[in-house]
Amino acid sequence: MNIVYLHSHDTGRYVQPYGHPVPTPNIQRLADQGLLFRQAFCAAPTCSGSRACLLTGQWAHSNGMIGLAHRGYELDDYGRHLVRTLGEAGYWSALIGEQHVSADPGVLGYDRVVDIDTHHADTVAPAAVELLRSAPPRPFFLSIGFFETHREYFEPTSVRDALYSLPPANLPDTPETRRDMAGFKGSARSLDQGVGAVLNALDEHGLADDTLVILTTDHGLPFPGAKATLYDRGLGVMLIMRGPGGFTGGKVSDALVSQIDLFPTLCELAGVAPPPWLQGRSLLPVVAGRAREVNDAVFAELTFHAAYEPQRAIRTARHKYIRRYDDRPGPVLPNTDDSPSKDLLVEHGWADREIPREQLYDLVFDPNEAANLVDDPAHAGVLAALRERLERWMRETADPLLDGPVAPRPGARLNDPSQRSPAEPGFVAGSPAYRA
Repeated sequence: MNIVYLHSHDTGRYVQPYGHPVPTPNIQRLADQGLLFRQAFCAAPTCSGSRACLLTGQWAHSNGMIGLAHRGYELDDYGRHLVRTLGEAGYWSALIGEQHVSADPGVLGYDRVVDIDTHHADTVAPAAVELLRSAPPRPFFLSIGFFETHREYFEPTSVRDALYSLPPANLPDTPETRRDMAGFKGSARSLDQGVGAVLNALDEHGLADDTLVILTTDHGLPFPGAKATLYDRGLGVMLIMRGPGGFTGGKVSDALVSQIDLFPTLCELAGVAPPPWLQGRSLLPVVAGRAREVNDAVFAELTFHAAYEPQRAIRTARHKYIRRYDDRPGPVLPNTDDSPSKDLLVEHGWADREIPREQLYDLVFDPNEAANLVDDPAHAGVLAALRERLERWMRETADPLLDGPVAPRPGARLNDPSQRSPAEPGFVAGSPAYRA
């Protein structure tokens, strides 16, 4: 069994098979042929943290990637990368495009790192197609990473999109947010074309039947209230798998899934002994119909993005509990990508709005996580249970946040939480403040 790991930036679930008006016919084709998980979540809603969790099968505070790789963070042990385990089992591996787990892709352990000029789909996809055409050694593991749908977006490719695109449900419907969403949709089209080129190449070279295709993204949309938050808008990810092991038939699963479950799933599928450090669970009992769930809850965390904003969360099928661990009363604006949508909220006083230290949501009656139930006596029992379970998870996984504020990694490049933009001059941890 070959494995093709297709991954994008900042897409969340905003693609066609999840019911959104974002035409992605190639991604829809993959869903029609495979298995789509509707309740899949990243373990950390940041570009490096989420990928590190997926590729090590560990929580971010366990693998060391509690910040961004391009800002100075690293895995504690690159020997725990999935590609190393597969390599020991006889897999040949290659990296094409985005990876975001190390400033130096050479340390990851791939047999080949394809040298290309950009990580946009129109460069990555042809390179991946050429590699597949060259008949790589089998079994192979290919990581194919697209920059899309990360900002900065090009101008909307359709006047109709700019006029009619509906922004995410947590944002006001205005000309600015509609045009911003239209830019996302244009980027999603490019992503879809890249995915389609790879799928077509697998068909053309007779590889589709023997190849497990995994399509996912790192976290939610790069809009306010999504990426770099622990709301479902930040944690929810597309996850579509097609290939051997039961990932066929255009099926949909509502099982609660974390991306850290993919490493143990691949081990079981490939007949590889799971490494002892794995913290996720194989999804094969769900896929085979032997169980409805392998998780009764998933966890998520944020420590550093552009700036320090420590928080942890537990999500069950019914409830979400979020706990913030610093005393800052309002939003950390550098952790939200700059955009017309962000500008609109800031102009209306977003920086002065308070964020509760604790948040509890009933996801059945409040799927947009807008009505905080922390002070509702009727939910006191749920609150106490989730508080206790979150703290227990932190203890069992040796979360450093339990011991107080987490110091930044020496040499990490960070913004001050009081700044407005991640593009503003920040500082290097362990050295005098600097101006970039």
